[in-house]
Amino acid sequence: MPKAKIDDFEIYYEIHGTGTPVLLVPGLGGAGSYWNPNIAEFSKYFKVIVHDHRGTGQSTHAKIQYSVEQMTDDMIKLMDALKLEKVHLVGHSTGGAMGQIAAIKHPDRLLSLVIYASWTKATPFMRRCLEMRRELILKSGIEAYVKAVPIFLHTYWWVNENISKLEETEKEIIRTLSDPEIQVARIDGILAFDGTKYLDRKINIPTLVCCARDDILTPKPFSEEIAAAIPGAKTFWFERGAHAVSQTVPEEFNRVAISFLEAQEKSKGWNP
Repeated sequence: MPKAKIDDFEIYYEIHGTGTPVLLVPGLGGAGSYWNPNIAEFSKYFKVIVHDHRGTGQSTHAKIQYSVEQMTDDMIKLMDALKLEKVHLVGHSTGGAMGQIAAIKHPDRLLSLVIYASWTKATPFMRRCLEMRRELILKSGIEAYVKAVPIFLHTYWWVNENISKLEETEKEIIRTLSDPEIQVARIDGILAFDGTKYLDRKINIPTLVCCARDDILTPKPFSEEIAAAIPGAKTFWFERGAHAVSQTVPEEFNRVAISFLEAQEKSKGWNP
């Protein structure tokens, strides 16, 4: 199992395919396996790198003060360790917030950016959702927390159609999920994030901002706010799929995201 030694911790990663590197970055859950429904298709066209954030999955479960900035620094250090000079970055939710930071602090490291189902600053509604998840893990335990997550991420029809697969996946998540203290620290770090201070400095990298129209955790106005702050940003709104649209309608997500990345590779206009 490949792990990159970075400072005093290790980051688990996987590489699939060949070509220009694409970094697929997960959200709060932090596990690269979030992208399993997408890796095979992306790796037909690109070298795909996924990783587990520090504190999650098979990476070091460090008890530190987490922040989106710290997660971004870990990501850049992983790129350094893997000798990835430049990448296309596709970030989901917190991964999209990491992309915003990277685009401002390390613009020379990104070829393009896909910000998917992300946000700039937690609204009262989003704060309540995350605080509820914090309370669940603290008072009801990891299993209850994991079983509640699909309510925020997926649609009713996807859960109904995929309940057996979901339950098997949940067993693995429960086995590898960091202890409650670490997960709470990650939630607190995400709630503290204020992306407006990055977007105010203007991102000058080809960017696609996308989400599903039925995303209740980071609804469409969040993405519209991000897109409005990025000169020339492209947008795409999936008709359905909720917060985890890359899992609920992976074929459509793959088509949209890959076509955008390929357009950047060929320096041509993009039409989804």
